[in-house]
Amino acid sequence: MGFKCGIVGLPNVGKSTLFNALTQTAAAQAANYPFCTIEPNVGDVAVPDERLATLARIATSKEIIPTRLTFVDIAGLVRGASKGEGLGNQFLANIRECDAIAHVVRCFEDSDITHVEGKIDPIADIEIIETELMLADLDSLEKRVPALEKRAKQNDKDAKEQLDLLSRCLVLLRDGKPARLVEVKPDERKLFSTLGLLTSKPVLYVCNVEEASADKGNHFSELVAGRAKEEGAVSVVVSAKIESEIAVLPPGEQADYLEAVGLAEPGLNRVIRAGYGLLGLITYFTVGPKEARAWTIETGTRAPQAAGVIHTDFEKGFIRAETVAYDDYVTHKGEAGAREAGKFRLEGKDYLVADGDVLHFRFAN
Repeated sequence: MGFKCGIVGLPNVGKSTLFNALTQTAAAQAANYPFCTIEPNVGDVAVPDERLATLARIATSKEIIPTRLTFVDIAGLVRGASKGEGLGNQFLANIRECDAIAHVVRCFEDSDITHVEGKIDPIADIEIIETELMLADLDSLEKRVPALEKRAKQNDKDAKEQLDLLSRCLVLLRDGKPARLVEVKPDERKLFSTLGLLTSKPVLYVCNVEEASADKGNHFSELVAGRAKEEGAVSVVVSAKIESEIAVLPPGEQADYLEAVGLAEPGLNRVIRAGYGLLGLITYFTVGPKEARAWTIETGTRAPQAAGVIHTDFEKGFIRAETVAYDDYVTHKGEAGAREAGKFRLEGKDYLVADGDVLHFRFAN
């Protein structure tokens, strides 16, 4: 399934540097002045998952194919973006097309890198971006209300439902709170998603710290972590400078570099995994001598729909799923061992695929 995570933040917080490291390219121009990124840059990244290599080793797979995410580097927003300041309308439209937001926050001091607001205050920075997104959502919803009210007075059931949901969103937004905090009933989720609200998207705060704080963070990142906890959001600490240096090293030298700077893994691995989990995505695997491959689905996906991620014919002609849990596959050294141990299962159309399942689909042509 496609999943786009938009990288946003004020100018000069390290967004493009982070994006370059994520995609291991120089596609985004990282420069020390606002609006150096005008068009959004798009890059696919592999989702790091140690389980895949383990499965490939057991099955002696010739090729390993990870699942992937798409990151979009969006130009820096500034105060007044909702009113068009700094090409704001264009940038807000780019955000609207994404499924989630990775909000990069400057959590380091460096007199050589200017700050668009003239001071280092990560919470204030977050509030500038959040305010602009909320103002854009307010404007969008308020323009829709008159037409909906007119239809509702004519006893249009759909209009009444939309108006009720819009009104609840407006109450929050006018109170300075994002639309993602609105209580949405199960039967309203589809309607809510069609509203296209910027502040309805899940948020991951990426704290860009100086190199010495790349492992545990600093007092700035602690403030962001507290803010994220209050919102029910997630925060991750990285040093974009370190990540950009790791990205250009040969694979054989990366482990030595990480050890030298005191990191167990690249901080970007945490960013990618956090982004992956932000929308409740999970992974299942297909394993064989030709390839070991990871596939992305949403939590709660049934077996036929999971099969459809591989090919629509698999979903249409679904018969059953041959299933082994990851731990059982590893413990019993493959499918044959798991079968002998009674851990091999046949699942039908109602089976909810679990994270880490190793699946083989049977289907009718």
